[in-house]
Amino acid sequence: MNNHLKGVFYVGIGAASYGILATFVKFANNNGSGTAGLAFAQYFFGVLVLSLLSFIFSKKNTELVDRKALKNDKLKLVAFGSFLGLTSSFYYLSIQYIPVSVGIILLMQTIWMGVVLEFFMNRKLVTQKKIIGAGAVIIGTLLAAKIFEVDAALNLKGLVFGLLAAVCYTGTLYATSSVALELPLFTRSKYLIFGGLIVTILFWNVQIISDFDWWVFLKWGAFLGFFGTILPPILFNKGIPIIGTGLGSIISALEIPISVLSAYLILHEEISRLQWLGILIILISVVFINVKPKKRV
Repeated sequence: MNNHLKGVFYVGIGAASYGILATFVKFANNNGSGTAGLAFAQYFFGVLVLSLLSFIFSKKNTELVDRKALKNDKLKLVAFGSFLGLTSSFYYLSIQYIPVSVGIILLMQTIWMGVVLEFFMNRKLVTQKKIIGAGAVIIGTLLAAKIFEVDAALNLKGLVFGLLAAVCYTGTLYATSSVALELPLFTRSKYLIFGGLIVTILFWNVQIISDFDWWVFLKWGAFLGFFGTILPPILFNKGIPIIGTGLGSIISALEIPISVLSAYLILHEEISRLQWLGILIILISVVFINVKPKKRV
């Protein structure tokens, strides 16, 4: 397997890992596990494993880089990690009120939110192509979220929590692509997830104690921690530098169909034709935004 295919494979597996999270959180909820306990367990295991990996693989490199890096790099990572924790908390809250297949669509509004953030951060006009693509994403969302289906009764709380998750996810993606890039992979991931753990504790506070169960903590914490806070960051950081941000964005959009399919297979959620059409429009929009035309020779 050549490097390019390896990069595609890494990003694809990372996206699939993110895609199944909400389905299993809701599955655990349906079997009596509280959301606060699940979120805490996910980030606790993430910090634990990434700290160990950082100690084993990044210790020497970190000591070397820390002398050259800005003193507040780690604090920045922890601060931006709060966006990651809020993303999970709002996302897991949203699927308490709406289907997972709708929740993932709301989360992926980060596609057009990222375009808006790029405009404000870079202080330059957004291309017409990105504006058209962002508009198409919104149209696809209206279809995929069942807005036009008469029999659909979507909960307003679920919609609001889903959109808040998308806002926080946009901040997370900005951080992972631009903050403290000189630090080793495991070190960066460790501090981001640590920030996520802190905000998760603050967000859920005493509810974590009331939800706490050792069996749930060990079983679901290890599973959600591996697929939510350990595997995806490592794979994205390995794959995206190989294939580039554009193709990386396209491949990572696999999170949408993976999430919808897992909800259909495991939770038996019904997916209408209009929803599939909306999902297809969103995926095509991601490709449209990120694929660059070939230069004429």
